[in-house]
Amino acid sequence: MEASLMADLQRFLQDRCLSVLNLPQKGRSLFTTRDIRPGEVILSQNPYICVPNNTSSESRCDGCFKTNNLKKCSGCQVVWYCGSSCQKSEWKLHRHECKALTRLEKEKRKFVTPTIRLMVKLFIKRNLQNEKVLLITTTDNYSLVEALVSHMSEIDEQQMLLYAQMANLVNLILQFPSVDLREIAENFSKFSCNAHSICDSELRPQGIGLFPLVSIINHSCSPNAVLVFEEQMAVVRAMGNISKDSEITISYIETAGSTLTRQKSLKEQYLFHCQCARCNNVGKPHDIEESAILEGYRCSNEKCTGFLLRDPEEKGFVCQKCLLLRSKEEVKKLASDLKTVSEKAPASPSAENKQAAIELYKTMEKLQVKLYHSFSITLMRTREKLLKMLMDLEIWREALNYCRLIVPVYQRVYPATHPLIGLQFYTQGKLEWLLGETKEAVSSLIKAFDILRISHGTSTPFMKELSAKLEEARAEASYKLACIEKRL
Repeated sequence: MEASLMADLQRFLQDRCLSVLNLPQKGRSLFTTRDIRPGEVILSQNPYICVPNNTSSESRCDGCFKTNNLKKCSGCQVVWYCGSSCQKSEWKLHRHECKALTRLEKEKRKFVTPTIRLMVKLFIKRNLQNEKVLLITTTDNYSLVEALVSHMSEIDEQQMLLYAQMANLVNLILQFPSVDLREIAENFSKFSCNAHSICDSELRPQGIGLFPLVSIINHSCSPNAVLVFEEQMAVVRAMGNISKDSEITISYIETAGSTLTRQKSLKEQYLFHCQCARCNNVGKPHDIEESAILEGYRCSNEKCTGFLLRDPEEKGFVCQKCLLLRSKEEVKKLASDLKTVSEKAPASPSAENKQAAIELYKTMEKLQVKLYHSFSITLMRTREKLLKMLMDLEIWREALNYCRLIVPVYQRVYPATHPLIGLQFYTQGKLEWLLGETKEAVSSLIKAFDILRISHGTSTPFMKELSAKLEEARAEASYKLACIEKRL
């Protein structure tokens, strides 16, 4: 990065009580120069570039990522818009992308994935900024992208070949003499390590974007900050109190899992070995216990909550609480039965097959309850799928039952202010209210609000809707109580 731009960036961060330091084995790292309270915005950034997650089954507006009232761009027939407002806001960039995509044979346009489009838009924007058609600012310039780590030297031959094929397609679309294939391939590697999924307020992915400032923030499996999105703007908020001179960290991966599972995920996706405080406990008694609970087997005694470790004599697994031995044969039989059922269960059941899928997943759940610990991640994922399918079919009572089973596991595997816990309480509260359990609904919605105001703030439309629901539920609960008192 040019010295003048780096100086501008440092000033920009200093104004927000932040600084960038280079740490051994971690590289650029973001630090706070003041104490930060829970829920405070640490940093926010609009994407340098972003695209929606368009698929063959679902399309989104290129401007706002919404899915309703869409019309295809009449030129390229690739991009969608919800109306003239979004089309106009994107036109400075899309007019050039549109020309480039139109040159491509129609048959080849189906290979233009969101990642390919992201790369095409990256180079178009860079050129437009160089030509002064688009404004260059401290936080919106290609130099920040150049400063991102690519890990090219650590990529295997198969991945490099894939990047080369993707680079060829981008080159065919752009036809820019100033861009070479290696630069495109290197940027694909940067995307892999630095691009973020843009999610809605309920953490459902809607698109992908490049946020070079946010990418300075390092990973921790016990992060002190959380990344959420307000429309397409990335917002980093403190999850708890952060002391002056502390490093700001977020989580790059799903942190519900054993240390070995997390390490494997980080190495495969981000090409580094995590050395956070949580990962440095690997092999220690607490870490062994946590791994056995999250990914291991349950005690044969249904009333026992102990975790199992492998028997030194290789006869099976011993409960560390009641010392009961669970035989290898019993575990193998259950695991084999579970595998047989799992192979029949569809990952994404169609609407007409959803009821049959629910029955299959319930059979899986029963076997998993017998095999795994009650806080098992595998069991939790099965119940999440069941909850979603039951919600889709409006089977509210059963959905609520599964919601209540999932909450305690979330509270075990995630930090207390993690948005997933808040969102689960929000779902639980809405279901309770729908089913007439107003008092319980108020309690759940209060818990949801107390968590989500930290991760989401209080001024977004999503949080205003939650707040309104909470006040309405409180009013209804008060009315019901008054009616009971009147009868008495």
